[in-house]
Amino acid sequence: MRHRSSIAVALLLSALSAHAAEPSAVQDSGKDINGPCAACHGELGQGGKRGEYPRLAGQKPAYLEQQLRNFRSRARLNIPMLPYTQERELSDEDIRQVAAYLAGIELRTEFPDFKDSDDALTRLEAMEKVMIIPKLAGDLANGKTLYDEECAYCHGGTGRGIRRFPMLVGQYTNYLQRQIDAYLKRERPHDSDETLGVLGRLSKQDIDDILAYITHLQDVKP
Repeated sequence: MRHRSSIAVALLLSALSAHAAEPSAVQDSGKDINGPCAACHGELGQGGKRGEYPRLAGQKPAYLEQQLRNFRSRARLNIPMLPYTQERELSDEDIRQVAAYLAGIELRTEFPDFKDSDDALTRLEAMEKVMIIPKLAGDLANGKTLYDEECAYCHGGTGRGIRRFPMLVGQYTNYLQRQIDAYLKRERPHDSDETLGVLGRLSKQDIDDILAYITHLQDVKP
């Protein structure tokens, strides 16, 4: 009886060890897959060229997966992405792993507090994980009202996304503006025609106010 108990405990510990190792293995694989992506989107998924390449770090994994599949199938046509998705032959599992890796990267929206004992390398590594989007001027009250009415249901009250709907806070403002323009021109597919109707009814000033409000959501803790 004692022998059987020992076997059961050993099997349980083995299973727990394998389960604990799995996330790390996925992260390592995701980091490797992200290697070519980092040339444009940054090693930490912080994006680049002041928003020409969007931030991916901390994005919703389901959203990242869907966009990569859309690039691969050309449902979302983006010529620069074809070599990294279609020609590279990313499998569904590759997409899942790189999305999980990028989603797990946390970039701070405030400068860290350093100790006097922190050396230069420690400070540099910490600062590399800081990403602060410049705050825009605008009618923040109008932006909040419109955001809460038209955007929060899918993107969350703090702009951090819900399920397959993307995070907006912490994203480059000029990138968000380009995506709004692409939706309105139907150059990029959107989940809901109703949302396209909402965007079409908003004035340029309304959209500017919403974007300004989103930049101020960085200060709101999730």
